[in-house]
Amino acid sequence: MLDYKLLQALAAVIENGGFERAGEILGLTQSAVSQRIKSLEVRLGQPVLVRYPDLQATPAGNKLLNHFQQVQLLERDLRKTIPALAEDTTRLRIAINADSLATWWAAVVGEFCSRAGLLLDLVIEDQDVGLKRMRDGDVAACLCSSSQPIAGGRCVALGEMTYMPLATPQYVRHFFPDGITPEAFATSPAIVFGPNDQLQHRFMAGCGYHGRFPYHLCPSSEGFVQLARAGMGYGMIPQIQASHWLDNGSLINLAPGQELKVPLYWHFWRHSGELLQRLTTTLEGAITHRYRARRNVRL
Repeated sequence: MLDYKLLQALAAVIENGGFERAGEILGLTQSAVSQRIKSLEVRLGQPVLVRYPDLQATPAGNKLLNHFQQVQLLERDLRKTIPALAEDTTRLRIAINADSLATWWAAVVGEFCSRAGLLLDLVIEDQDVGLKRMRDGDVAACLCSSSQPIAGGRCVALGEMTYMPLATPQYVRHFFPDGITPEAFATSPAIVFGPNDQLQHRFMAGCGYHGRFPYHLCPSSEGFVQLARAGMGYGMIPQIQASHWLDNGSLINLAPGQELKVPLYWHFWRHSGELLQRLTTTLEGAITHRYRARRNVRL
């Protein structure tokens, strides 16, 4: 039988990035938290944490974290019928792509989270790789571009985001004077979100270019747009995020007709309780009502 105090200590260490902060959250000393982790590892006969070079859960630890989060969600449902078990808030760990977080996410889920007393622990991941976090047991749900549900999970389509290759008019005149050419691609600075971001490569491949190119790395959705607006490069920016600058002409599409449609899918564990199902219903309903009529998010 699992001791959930030990799992709680494991979750606190991972969520807070260390034993000292976990102890502060749990009201325990750092030594007490460490002892709980050791007890859990003795109970399992294997480590649940990799301490060096970076603190992270082992595969066994990730499975325990996922189990603990699902238990927390199920307990929330139980508290409705046994008020004595009630707590003020529930925390839900979700993997989400930065562009969704910077644009539509807060407007869609904000009211629900306030009403339900739900706290979010958001993990920023590229939409192409976010599902790995869920598969590894690190999160209870994720928003990503994969339509294939994992074993034990469900998948709901939420529409798509349109990405456009945008830059300032001055940048386009300087680096693409003859339009989209292999020579321009090879010498014009691009902006890439991070090492897992493949949107730029997909765009260039769609234009027939597969070679190397100079680029800035900018792992910030807001910073990404600011670099483009400063004329430092061109990049694949969500139309929903850049609509203002497109309207006033400070950013332009350097390759009309080469936009990329990226689908968004909401993944969650099948048996994670009523709260996660309500959040899913909120996402489906809000996306339908708020974004169906917009050009850049289609359902």
